[in-house]
Amino acid sequence: MPKKIDMKIFRSPLLLLLFTSLLAGSIHAQSSSDTIIDGVVGIIGGNVILKSDIENQYLQIRSQGSIMGTEPKVKCQVFESLLFQKLLLHQAQVDSITVTDSQVEIEMDRRMRYFISQAGSPDRLEEHFGKTLLEIKNELRDVIKEQMLTEQEQQKITKDVVITPSEVKAFFKKIPKDSIPLINSEFEIGMIVKQPAIGETEKQEAKNKLKNFKERVAKGDDFSTLAVLYSEDPGSSKQGGELGMFKRGEMRAEFEGAAFKLKPGEVSDIVETEDGFHLIQMIERRGEYINVRHILLQPKVSPVDLNKAKVTLDSVASLITSNKITYDAAVVTYSDDPGKNSGGWMINPASGNTRFEASQVDAKIFFIVDKLKAGEVSAPVLTNERGKQDYRIYYLKGRTNPHKANLEDDYARIQQIALEKKKQDVLADWITGKMNSTFISITGDYRNCSFQRKWIKN
Repeated sequence: MPKKIDMKIFRSPLLLLLFTSLLAGSIHAQSSSDTIIDGVVGIIGGNVILKSDIENQYLQIRSQGSIMGTEPKVKCQVFESLLFQKLLLHQAQVDSITVTDSQVEIEMDRRMRYFISQAGSPDRLEEHFGKTLLEIKNELRDVIKEQMLTEQEQQKITKDVVITPSEVKAFFKKIPKDSIPLINSEFEIGMIVKQPAIGETEKQEAKNKLKNFKERVAKGDDFSTLAVLYSEDPGSSKQGGELGMFKRGEMRAEFEGAAFKLKPGEVSDIVETEDGFHLIQMIERRGEYINVRHILLQPKVSPVDLNKAKVTLDSVASLITSNKITYDAAVVTYSDDPGKNSGGWMINPASGNTRFEASQVDAKIFFIVDKLKAGEVSAPVLTNERGKQDYRIYYLKGRTNPHKANLEDDYARIQQIALEKKKQDVLADWITGKMNSTFISITGDYRNCSFQRKWIKN
């Protein structure tokens, strides 16, 4: 029997995808005396859907507590979703869409890094599945390739879909008045950053400390104890500086360049990255993965240079407030933030635009900008991100009041919703057309499903 799986570690769709993929392998391996018997329940073109595919996705939905409807009804919905995915895959094969082995490996590595971080360690991931990392990757490779092919085919179908202003207006007019969504208050926030340079004196001080630590390790002191006491990496210091298994491409290039050259127990020379200065000790190497511990020291900006940054931003804020310079011009002239290429506006990662709801703004920033009126700028604020100190001033471009969505204030949002609806309509028409020209076979009890589309041909 396969190992019992602790579902608590699977808190993300990606990890659940890994779970269902590997569980399928376990189901396929069961003997005929087991209660679950696998078999083909659907064929689209030359691609099959197995009973285990449906059972596994149903298990995923149930584990997330999102079951809506009876078990047979939900399984029929899962099956119809799989029919659509296999139809996309079949068409991708017909269209000769290709995904290279290199592209698959890049995506595989990205997902494996995430899976390991969610599980806690490579050992824990291997323990849960009773498989080595290599076996996990081998079993997941085809799943990822199929996903990438279907995604490319879907993008191909909808890539030329555009929407006109008149279509947006027509879409909005069709929304029942009692269904028009309420838009919460939103902020548009600008930021000007002054990043003082770190002096050579401060850098040399950090190097001298690390040199001393290396000498102490050579004399018998424990590296992990020194990391707990002195490392300025909050993510690893409590674990004695241990980073966990990783492969090339996951860390800073300079860090990896030194780490992968080490032998077990060996300590590196001082390594400089944009995070600061490091000492690295190799713990173990396992195939293409290594595990190391490190001590990070981040040179601090001198109080004199830090104060200069504050004084500069005080002056900039005064210039903006007195209308002697525009905010846009101040960003170009004074900001050290790489993000100033976007005009100095903070970008909401959830939406990709410059609007934030109050709950989406960092609490420290919200406390500052909530006191501002539109067009006002804050006093300089000292920040410390990843051990780097700087001063910032925040500019409130504007804030909206809570309101029902309307075309004047929320056009971009409504346009995006209307565009997605149009893409879904195009995709629906495509499905109808391809169903009529593609070999589709459904067997067993699943022929009795109440599908949204006519997958069974008379």
